[in-house]
Amino acid sequence: MRDRELISGAAMDSDRQYETALRPSRLADFTGQARLKENLSIAIQAAKQRGEALDHVLLYGPPGLGKTTLANLIAGELEVAFDQTAAPIIQKKLDLTGVLTNLRDKQVFFIDEIHRLLPDVEEILYSALEDFRVDIMIGTGAGARTHSMDINRFTAVGATTRQGLISAPLRGRFGLVLRLNPYDIADLTSIVLRSAGLLQIKVDEPGAAEIARRARGTPRIANRLLRRVRDYAQVRANGHITHPIAMTALDMLEVDRFGLDEIDQKIMMTILEKYSGGPVGIKTIAASIDEEEATIEDVYEPYLMQLGFLDRTPRGRVATRRAFEYFKIPPPPTPQPGLF
Repeated sequence: MRDRELISGAAMDSDRQYETALRPSRLADFTGQARLKENLSIAIQAAKQRGEALDHVLLYGPPGLGKTTLANLIAGELEVAFDQTAAPIIQKKLDLTGVLTNLRDKQVFFIDEIHRLLPDVEEILYSALEDFRVDIMIGTGAGARTHSMDINRFTAVGATTRQGLISAPLRGRFGLVLRLNPYDIADLTSIVLRSAGLLQIKVDEPGAAEIARRARGTPRIANRLLRRVRDYAQVRANGHITHPIAMTALDMLEVDRFGLDEIDQKIMMTILEKYSGGPVGIKTIAASIDEEEATIEDVYEPYLMQLGFLDRTPRGRVATRRAFEYFKIPPPPTPQPGLF
Protein backbone atom coordinates (compact mmCIF):
# COMPACT_ATOMS: atom_id res chain seq x y z
CA MET A 1 0.00 0.00 0.00
CA ARG A 2 1.21 3.47 -0.86
CA ASP A 3 2.67 5.63 1.91
CA ARG A 4 -0.06 8.27 2.33
CA GLU A 5 2.35 10.67 4.05
CA LEU A 6 4.42 10.85 0.86
CA ILE A 7 1.70 12.77 -0.97
CA SER A 8 0.21 14.59 2.01
CA GLY A 9 0.60 18.37 2.16
CA ALA A 10 1.03 18.31 5.94
CA ALA A 11 4.55 18.91 7.19
CA MET A 12 6.56 15.88 8.25
CA ASP A 13 9.64 15.80 10.49
CA SER A 14 11.80 14.91 7.47
CA ASP A 15 10.61 18.05 5.66
CA ARG A 16 11.70 20.54 8.28
CA GLN A 17 15.44 19.97 7.89
CA TYR A 18 15.17 20.83 4.19
CA GLU A 19 12.46 23.52 4.07
CA THR A 20 14.49 26.22 5.78
CA ALA A 21 17.33 25.83 3.28
CA LEU A 22 14.95 25.79 0.32
CA ARG A 23 12.93 28.87 1.27
CA PRO A 24 13.52 31.97 -0.87
CA SER A 25 14.94 35.02 0.88
CA ARG A 26 13.04 37.64 -1.14
CA LEU A 27 9.41 37.96 -2.19
CA ALA A 28 10.48 38.36 -5.82
CA ASP A 29 12.03 34.86 -5.68
CA PHE A 30 8.80 33.27 -4.45
CA THR A 31 7.42 31.21 -7.34
CA GLY A 32 3.72 31.32 -8.23
CA GLN A 33 0.77 33.05 -6.52
CA ALA A 34 1.21 36.09 -8.78
CA ARG A 35 -1.85 38.06 -7.64
CA LEU A 36 -1.18 37.39 -3.97
CA LYS A 37 2.44 38.49 -4.37
CA GLU A 38 1.42 41.70 -6.10
CA ASN A 39 -1.13 42.63 -3.42
CA LEU A 40 1.34 41.82 -0.67
CA SER A 41 4.19 43.70 -2.34
CA ILE A 42 2.08 46.87 -2.70
CA ALA A 43 0.97 46.71 0.95
CA ILE A 44 4.56 46.19 2.14
CA GLN A 45 5.93 49.07 0.07
CA ALA A 46 3.15 51.40 1.26
CA ALA A 47 3.77 50.50 4.92
CA LYS A 48 7.51 51.09 4.54
CA GLN A 49 6.96 54.47 2.86
CA ARG A 50 4.65 55.57 5.70
CA GLY A 51 7.00 54.16 8.33
CA GLU A 52 4.16 52.14 9.85
CA ALA A 53 3.56 48.53 10.77
CA LEU A 54 1.96 46.49 8.00
CA ASP A 55 -1.74 45.64 8.38
CA HIS A 56 -2.37 42.25 9.94
CA VAL A 57 -2.31 39.45 7.35
CA LEU A 58 -4.36 36.24 7.26
CA LEU A 59 -3.08 33.53 4.91
CA TYR A 60 -5.32 30.57 4.17
CA GLY A 61 -5.25 27.59 1.87
CA PRO A 62 -4.35 23.88 1.81
CA PRO A 63 -1.20 22.72 3.66
CA GLY A 64 2.18 22.86 1.94
CA LEU A 65 1.57 25.90 -0.30
CA GLY A 66 3.97 28.30 1.45
CA LYS A 67 2.14 30.15 4.24
CA THR A 68 5.07 29.92 6.67
CA THR A 69 7.49 30.88 3.90
CA LEU A 70 5.42 33.97 3.08
CA ALA A 71 5.33 34.99 6.75
CA ASN A 72 9.14 34.86 6.85
CA LEU A 73 9.33 36.83 3.59
CA ILE A 74 7.01 39.54 4.94
CA ALA A 75 9.36 40.08 7.88
CA GLY A 76 12.37 40.06 5.55
CA GLU A 77 10.84 42.60 3.15
CA LEU A 78 9.85 44.87 6.06
CA GLU A 79 13.32 44.41 7.58
CA VAL A 80 11.86 43.73 11.02
CA ALA A 81 12.15 40.99 13.63
CA PHE A 82 10.21 37.75 13.22
CA ASP A 83 8.67 35.61 15.93
CA GLN A 84 6.43 32.60 15.46
CA THR A 85 4.26 30.24 17.42
CA ALA A 86 1.47 27.73 16.81
CA ALA A 87 -2.01 28.18 18.26
CA PRO A 88 -2.13 24.77 20.00
CA ILE A 89 0.94 25.74 22.05
CA ILE A 90 -0.83 28.76 23.59
CA GLN A 91 -2.96 27.20 26.33
CA LYS A 92 -3.40 30.11 28.75
CA LYS A 93 -4.11 33.82 28.49
CA LEU A 94 -0.86 34.64 30.28
CA ASP A 95 1.12 32.71 27.67
CA LEU A 96 -0.10 35.00 24.91
CA THR A 97 0.08 38.13 27.08
CA GLY A 98 3.74 37.44 27.80
CA VAL A 99 4.54 37.08 24.10
CA LEU A 100 2.60 40.20 23.07
CA THR A 101 4.18 42.46 25.69
CA ASN A 102 7.66 41.47 24.50
CA LEU A 103 7.07 42.21 20.80
CA ARG A 104 9.27 44.91 19.30
CA ASP A 105 8.04 47.87 17.26
CA LYS A 106 6.67 46.82 13.81
CA GLN A 107 7.70 43.20 14.45
CA VAL A 108 6.01 40.34 12.57
CA PHE A 109 4.31 37.83 14.86
CA PHE A 110 3.32 34.64 13.04
CA ILE A 111 0.57 32.38 14.46
CA ASP A 112 0.27 29.06 12.67
CA GLU A 113 -3.01 27.09 12.79
CA ILE A 114 -4.72 30.21 14.11
CA HIS A 115 -8.14 28.55 13.85
CA ARG A 116 -7.15 26.36 16.82
CA LEU A 117 -6.84 29.23 19.32
CA LEU A 118 -8.81 28.63 22.51
CA PRO A 119 -11.76 31.05 22.90
CA ASP A 120 -10.46 32.76 26.05
CA VAL A 121 -6.99 33.14 24.50
CA GLU A 122 -8.55 34.54 21.31
CA GLU A 123 -10.26 37.28 23.33
CA ILE A 124 -6.85 38.58 24.47
CA LEU A 125 -5.85 38.86 20.82
CA TYR A 126 -8.81 41.10 19.88
CA SER A 127 -7.62 44.22 21.70
CA ALA A 128 -3.98 43.50 20.78
CA LEU A 129 -4.79 43.43 17.06
CA GLU A 130 -7.16 46.40 17.06
CA ASP A 131 -5.96 48.75 19.79
CA PHE A 132 -2.42 47.44 20.45
CA ARG A 133 -3.06 46.87 24.13
CA VAL A 134 -3.63 43.92 26.41
CA ASP A 135 -5.97 43.79 29.38
CA ILE A 136 -4.63 42.09 32.50
CA MET A 137 -6.80 41.05 35.44
CA ILE A 138 -5.19 41.93 38.78
CA GLY A 139 -6.46 40.34 41.96
CA THR A 140 -9.46 38.10 42.52
CA GLY A 141 -12.95 38.39 43.90
CA ALA A 142 -14.40 41.77 44.92
CA GLY A 143 -10.97 43.44 44.77
CA ALA A 144 -10.20 42.37 41.19
CA ARG A 145 -9.55 45.08 38.62
CA THR A 146 -8.52 45.28 34.99
CA HIS A 147 -5.29 46.97 33.96
CA SER A 148 -4.70 47.93 30.31
CA MET A 149 -1.12 47.77 29.08
CA ASP A 150 -0.04 49.36 25.79
CA ILE A 151 2.12 47.23 23.51
CA ASN A 152 4.23 48.06 20.47
CA ARG A 153 2.49 48.22 17.10
CA PHE A 154 3.16 44.94 15.35
CA THR A 155 2.02 42.90 12.36
CA ALA A 156 0.22 39.66 13.10
CA VAL A 157 0.36 37.04 10.36
CA GLY A 158 -2.10 34.21 10.84
CA ALA A 159 -2.04 30.98 8.83
CA THR A 160 -4.85 28.46 8.57
CA THR A 161 -6.05 25.59 6.43
CA ARG A 162 -9.60 26.03 7.76
CA GLN A 163 -10.69 29.64 7.29
CA GLY A 164 -14.30 28.74 8.03
CA LEU A 165 -13.35 27.79 11.62
CA ILE A 166 -11.98 31.26 12.41
CA SER A 167 -14.53 33.36 14.31
CA ALA A 168 -15.91 36.43 12.52
CA PRO A 169 -14.58 38.90 15.17
CA LEU A 170 -11.04 37.54 14.74
CA ARG A 171 -11.19 37.38 10.95
CA GLY A 172 -12.50 40.95 10.82
CA ARG A 173 -9.36 42.28 12.51
CA PHE A 174 -7.08 41.22 9.64
CA GLY A 175 -6.62 43.95 7.04
CA LEU A 176 -5.27 41.57 4.38
CA VAL A 177 -6.97 38.21 3.85
CA LEU A 178 -5.09 36.27 1.16
CA ARG A 179 -5.77 32.82 -0.28
CA LEU A 180 -3.01 30.55 -1.57
CA ASN A 181 -4.15 28.39 -4.48
CA PRO A 182 -2.65 25.11 -5.72
CA TYR A 183 0.24 25.64 -8.16
CA ASP A 184 0.16 24.80 -11.84
CA ILE A 185 2.67 22.38 -13.35
CA ALA A 186 4.85 25.13 -14.86
CA ASP A 187 5.35 26.85 -11.47
CA LEU A 188 5.96 23.53 -9.71
CA THR A 189 8.53 22.56 -12.34
CA SER A 190 10.40 25.82 -11.63
CA ILE A 191 10.27 25.05 -7.90
CA VAL A 192 11.63 21.52 -8.45
CA LEU A 193 14.48 22.83 -10.63
CA ARG A 194 15.35 25.50 -8.06
CA SER A 195 15.26 23.01 -5.17
CA ALA A 196 17.39 20.56 -7.17
CA GLY A 197 19.99 23.25 -7.70
CA LEU A 198 20.11 24.08 -3.97
CA LEU A 199 20.33 20.39 -3.02
CA GLN A 200 22.90 19.71 -5.78
CA ILE A 201 20.66 17.17 -7.52
CA LYS A 202 21.07 16.62 -11.26
CA VAL A 203 17.65 16.77 -12.93
CA ASP A 204 16.58 17.74 -16.42
CA GLU A 205 13.43 19.72 -17.17
CA PRO A 206 11.29 16.75 -18.35
CA GLY A 207 12.20 14.87 -15.17
CA ALA A 208 11.32 17.90 -13.04
CA ALA A 209 8.02 18.28 -14.92
CA GLU A 210 7.09 14.65 -14.20
CA ILE A 211 7.72 15.18 -10.48
CA ALA A 212 5.68 18.40 -10.61
CA ARG A 213 2.81 16.67 -12.39
CA ARG A 214 2.38 14.19 -9.53
CA ALA A 215 2.74 16.69 -6.68
CA ARG A 216 -0.96 17.61 -6.27
CA GLY A 217 -0.20 21.29 -6.94
CA THR A 218 1.80 21.49 -3.69
CA PRO A 219 5.47 22.62 -3.42
CA ARG A 220 6.06 20.66 -0.21
CA ILE A 221 5.00 17.43 -1.90
CA ALA A 222 7.09 18.27 -4.98
CA ASN A 223 10.21 18.74 -2.85
CA ARG A 224 9.47 15.52 -0.96
CA LEU A 225 9.07 13.53 -4.19
CA LEU A 226 12.27 15.10 -5.54
CA ARG A 227 14.23 13.70 -2.58
CA ARG A 228 12.73 10.22 -3.03
CA VAL A 229 13.45 10.20 -6.77
CA ARG A 230 17.00 11.37 -6.01
CA ASP A 231 17.47 8.30 -3.81
CA TYR A 232 16.29 6.03 -6.62
CA ALA A 233 18.51 7.75 -9.20
CA GLN A 234 21.51 7.47 -6.88
CA VAL A 235 21.08 3.73 -6.29
CA ARG A 236 19.61 2.47 -9.57
CA ALA A 237 20.90 5.02 -12.11
CA ASN A 238 23.85 7.37 -12.46
CA GLY A 239 22.42 9.98 -10.10
CA HIS A 240 20.92 12.04 -12.94
CA ILE A 241 17.11 12.35 -12.88
CA THR A 242 15.66 12.12 -16.37
CA HIS A 243 12.04 11.71 -17.41
CA PRO A 244 12.22 7.87 -17.62
CA ILE A 245 14.03 7.68 -14.27
CA ALA A 246 11.45 9.96 -12.65
CA MET A 247 8.56 7.92 -14.07
CA THR A 248 10.06 4.61 -12.93
CA ALA A 249 10.83 5.91 -9.42
CA LEU A 250 7.41 7.47 -8.93
CA ASP A 251 5.64 4.38 -10.23
CA MET A 252 7.67 2.29 -7.77
CA LEU A 253 6.55 4.65 -5.00
CA GLU A 254 2.96 4.11 -6.21
CA VAL A 255 2.43 7.81 -6.76
CA ASP A 256 -0.41 8.19 -9.24
CA ARG A 257 0.28 10.29 -12.34
CA PHE A 258 -2.13 12.90 -10.95
CA GLY A 259 -0.89 12.43 -7.38
CA LEU A 260 -4.13 10.77 -6.27
CA ASP A 261 -3.82 8.97 -2.95
CA GLU A 262 -5.85 6.16 -1.41
CA ILE A 263 -8.61 8.41 -0.07
CA ASP A 264 -8.96 10.26 -3.40
CA GLN A 265 -9.45 6.94 -5.13
CA LYS A 266 -11.93 5.71 -2.52
CA ILE A 267 -14.02 8.85 -2.96
CA MET A 268 -14.08 8.54 -6.73
CA MET A 269 -14.72 4.79 -6.79
CA THR A 270 -17.58 5.23 -4.31
CA ILE A 271 -19.23 7.79 -6.58
CA LEU A 272 -18.43 5.96 -9.81
CA GLU A 273 -19.20 2.37 -8.84
CA LYS A 274 -21.64 2.45 -5.93
CA TYR A 275 -23.70 5.39 -7.11
CA SER A 276 -23.19 5.26 -10.89
CA GLY A 277 -21.50 8.66 -10.97
CA GLY A 278 -23.92 10.46 -8.66
CA PRO A 279 -25.39 12.72 -7.60
CA VAL A 280 -24.55 11.57 -4.06
CA GLY A 281 -24.48 13.55 -0.80
CA ILE A 282 -21.32 14.31 1.17
CA LYS A 283 -22.69 12.52 4.26
CA THR A 284 -23.17 9.35 2.23
CA ILE A 285 -19.62 9.53 0.83
CA ALA A 286 -18.16 10.13 4.29
CA ALA A 287 -20.03 7.17 5.76
CA SER A 288 -19.04 4.92 2.84
CA ILE A 289 -15.28 5.53 3.17
CA ASP A 290 -15.19 6.15 6.95
CA GLU A 291 -13.74 9.67 6.65
CA GLU A 292 -14.86 12.99 8.17
CA GLU A 293 -17.07 15.24 6.03
CA ALA A 294 -14.93 18.32 6.75
CA THR A 295 -11.75 16.50 5.70
CA ILE A 296 -13.32 15.43 2.40
CA GLU A 297 -14.62 18.95 1.69
CA ASP A 298 -11.45 20.82 2.69
CA VAL A 299 -8.64 18.45 1.69
CA TYR A 300 -9.75 16.07 -1.06
CA GLU A 301 -12.61 17.62 -3.00
CA PRO A 302 -10.80 20.83 -4.08
CA TYR A 303 -8.05 18.85 -5.82
CA LEU A 304 -10.49 16.42 -7.45
CA MET A 305 -12.49 19.38 -8.74
CA GLN A 306 -9.31 21.07 -9.96
CA LEU A 307 -8.52 17.93 -11.99
CA GLY A 308 -12.02 17.98 -13.47
CA PHE A 309 -13.03 14.64 -11.92
CA LEU A 310 -15.77 15.94 -9.64
CA ASP A 311 -18.54 18.54 -9.67
CA ARG A 312 -20.55 19.94 -6.78
CA THR A 313 -24.23 20.38 -7.58
CA PRO A 314 -27.29 21.30 -5.45
CA ARG A 315 -28.27 17.60 -5.48
CA GLY A 316 -24.83 16.29 -4.46
CA ARG A 317 -21.45 15.27 -5.88
CA VAL A 318 -21.31 14.15 -9.51
CA ALA A 319 -18.43 12.42 -11.31
CA THR A 320 -17.49 13.88 -14.68
CA ARG A 321 -17.01 11.99 -17.95
CA ARG A 322 -13.26 12.55 -17.54
CA ALA A 323 -13.38 10.62 -14.26
CA PHE A 324 -15.13 7.66 -15.90
CA GLU A 325 -12.46 7.62 -18.61
CA TYR A 326 -9.52 7.91 -16.19
CA PHE A 327 -10.73 5.17 -13.83
CA LYS A 328 -11.73 2.99 -16.81
CA ILE A 329 -15.33 2.57 -15.70
CA PRO A 330 -18.05 2.64 -18.35
CA PRO A 331 -20.49 5.50 -17.78
CA PRO A 332 -24.12 4.59 -17.09
CA PRO A 333 -26.34 4.55 -20.15
CA THR A 334 -28.12 7.78 -20.92
CA PRO A 335 -31.85 7.29 -20.30
CA GLN A 336 -33.90 7.40 -23.47
CA PRO A 337 -36.59 10.08 -23.56
CA GLY A 338 -40.15 8.78 -23.51
CA LEU A 339 -42.45 8.98 -26.48
CA PHE A 340 -44.90 11.27 -24.66
